[in-house]
Amino acid sequence: MSRTSESVPLWPAAIAAEGNLPSIWNSLVRHPWQLLALLCLIQIACWTAMPAIVNVGPPRDVVEGFMWGREWVLLTYKHPQLPCWLLEISHLLTGSFRWPQYMLSQLMVSTTFVLVYLLARDIMGPTRALAAVLLMPAIYFFGWPTPQFNHDYAQMPFWAGISWLLWRAARDGRPGWWLALGLVSGLGLYAKLSTALLLAFGGIWILYDTRARSRLATPWPWVGLAVFLGVVTPLAIQLVRLGFMPLAYAEHRNAWVLANRARLYYIGVQLAGLTAVPIVLALSGLLRRQAGAVQEPLPAHPAPERRAVVYLAWMGLGPALLIMVASLFTGTGESWGATMYNLVGALAIALLGQRLGSAELRRLTVLALLCVVGVSSAYAVTRWTGCNVLGRPQPVCWPARSISQTAEAIWHETVPGPLGIVGGEDGVAQLAGLEAADQPSIFTALDRRLAPWITDQRLRDQGMLLVWPHGWTLSPQQQAWIAGLPVKTVSFDWSLKAPPQEISFAVIPPGRTSFPGDPPGPPDPE
Repeated sequence: MSRTSESVPLWPAAIAAEGNLPSIWNSLVRHPWQLLALLCLIQIACWTAMPAIVNVGPPRDVVEGFMWGREWVLLTYKHPQLPCWLLEISHLLTGSFRWPQYMLSQLMVSTTFVLVYLLARDIMGPTRALAAVLLMPAIYFFGWPTPQFNHDYAQMPFWAGISWLLWRAARDGRPGWWLALGLVSGLGLYAKLSTALLLAFGGIWILYDTRARSRLATPWPWVGLAVFLGVVTPLAIQLVRLGFMPLAYAEHRNAWVLANRARLYYIGVQLAGLTAVPIVLALSGLLRRQAGAVQEPLPAHPAPERRAVVYLAWMGLGPALLIMVASLFTGTGESWGATMYNLVGALAIALLGQRLGSAELRRLTVLALLCVVGVSSAYAVTRWTGCNVLGRPQPVCWPARSISQTAEAIWHETVPGPLGIVGGEDGVAQLAGLEAADQPSIFTALDRRLAPWITDQRLRDQGMLLVWPHGWTLSPQQQAWIAGLPVKTVSFDWSLKAPPQEISFAVIPPGRTSFPGDPPGPPDPE
């Protein structure tokens, strides 16, 4: 199929005029980008609506992201803050904490679909590129975890974009591709520092591949490198200023994983997340050996060249396999896997694409849509049942708005000024500040090192609302902090079956001359 014929629009009226489903299907096959758009729209609609309907509160990472996003800092002790900025922007644009984060996550996933399609189209043509994307909803990481928008999902399109731009830049050698590669690579580090792993694999491939290596004799890769360095310099400066705290946090998390997870836990999770891919390949017929030519052959396109298959395997599986091996010894990678499987579908179709006919593509389409609709529906049923029938306390069960409104009301009963700071047990303290009209700051772990926006002067001028759930023990310093102050405990309904959750609030008014010192180390990852 020529690029020209692929780009001719097929309007809905024209589709309807054809009058029957086979004609509609044939038209979509002739215009793969329209079927790709349909998949993206269904992904966004299902995975935005289902969580928004059943989740009373946002997932914990999302609440933390909202609270950090309003501070507009470049870097925290955990990660760069691009995902948190995006959450804050979504709130500023919509005024809601209920559904924008779910749509934001699906926009990232759908953008990844599109970028993988563009890379696969360059390698094996538009129809097989579509088949590659149709395999992606079968991967666990593009479904069930996506309502929790965090750094892994924010960096997902950057990984796909870097893979596509590097292939294009090495293939064509044009200045624009190298400049775009430098820009996107730099911005990817603002999503999560682990993007550096993919950049390392990309750099090794440039040195390995003859055609890519020859581009180093031109100025444009080096100009792209200069763009990259210019983009990441502010991040590097802030990393030094914070004493490399994100790296210390990663080390702390790895130690926690080694102490609390089985040695093969990470590898098991990754393999389980990919289990549905061979099943979908088998059901679609792509694992069946064809006796002759495929029935209803698709538009002809040459098989991918060997270097392209090597590229997909290296960039698509290399980082994931390395982290699997590292996890056996260091604990690294527990939360890294989500973004590392963007190219699994492209690699599978590069190897099996000659078996792809219209019937196989039709089955892939049906299976992809079933995965999106079925898994999102199962998510909704499971989450609602977990909260209301089984009574399992999860962050999405907590009534965020009610907690925020209660916290603000308790504050204003004592202090006429705005609620500026909330702290205590991070989970409920973040919920207390999330939807408060005063937009308070979170005093993360009551540690000034982890919340540099909280200063002694702010604490003296604004005071703080201390918040903690039933069963959480105040430290001796915190008990001294609220000595003589009234504590109000409120019960919040969160389940149709389980008893209410009790949350305690203590108003520490402005004017305190001293506060307890910082506790040692970051909080546990769990």
